Amino acid sequence: MGEAIIEIRALSKSFRTKDGEVTVLRDINLTIEKDEIFGIIGMSGAGKSTLVRCINMLEKPTHGTVLFDGRDMAKLSERELREVRRSMGMIFQQFNLLMQRTAEGNVCFPLELAGMDEASARKRAKDLLELVGLADKAKAYPAQLSGGQKQRVAIARALATDPKVLLCDEATSALDPTTTTSILALLKDINQRLGITIVMITHQMSVIEEICNRVAIIDESHIAESGKVEDIFYKPKTEIAQKLVYPSGKPTQQFISKRCMRIVFDGNSSFEPVIANMVLECKAPVNIMYADTKNIDGKAFGQMVVQLPEDEVLAQKMFHYVRARGLSAEEVNGYVG
Repeated sequence: MGEAIIEIRALSKSFRTKDGEVTVLRDINLTIEKDEIFGIIGMSGAGKSTLVRCINMLEKPTHGTVLFDGRDMAKLSERELREVRRSMGMIFQQFNLLMQRTAEGNVCFPLELAGMDEASARKRAKDLLELVGLADKAKAYPAQLSGGQKQRVAIARALATDPKVLLCDEATSALDPTTTTSILALLKDINQRLGITIVMITHQMSVIEEICNRVAIIDESHIAESGKVEDIFYKPKTEIAQKLVYPSGKPTQQFISKRCMRIVFDGNSSFEPVIANMVLECKAPVNIMYADTKNIDGKAFGQMVVQLPEDEVLAQKMFHYVRARGLSAEEVNGYVG
């Protein structure tokens, strides 16, 4: 274990409504380490956005403790809390840019609030827009920018106060897949180059798989499962984890009686036609029930589900072939893991 930057202990959050009290988070315990990219994933309404707002105390927890860099957030004065919040950059789904300000003006805004002089703020904004690949858009207004460019401005603004942590609340949900990939690559670069801890709140397993080291799955207000991303991706234990990891939610009933093999590509193998070669080697065809793989720098990432032949010897031969190539393969009967 590395050094903790955020510790959440026995945290619960309830809201009073006209129909009574509603508990949104229940007994949440999490440790997020310095310099890691930590994912928090769940379906809509699971409580993940409330959790991120409890981390920076925009929402006060009903019970429990949030420690940031060893300091109990609930015990800080308003002034101390404002200082600590400067150490936490925040990125939102809808960008939240000031429409009347240029890209440069948006990045300068938190620096003005912090009391920095105009010349220094402009220089910092210029450097940050360069960092996020928008040096040529300093004078552009949000209305003149694409979704991906707006999010890059938002990232530059979040970095303005030199934070230790970036809290990303569904930061790629409004973006198309290609733009999402480029924003995730930028966040990964920021994490590695600047040593900033990143907390990714999302409902997309593909986002978690692409850049996170560890993940916590929130389901119905509590943490259902947490651990290393590859462990949960290989062997999701809980029903919610299976819903998030497996294609189209959980094993669908469309081939419930069939025997299948789920192959996980984790970047340790080259992007070669493994299935085609397996079919040639074993001299038996297979049905590909699902495939979601991508080629990143010549390495394969993702998963594939194939329907196995009825013949037990052939099926075992296929398992052996795939595993001999360093891939993870598990049997999923009608896909139930």
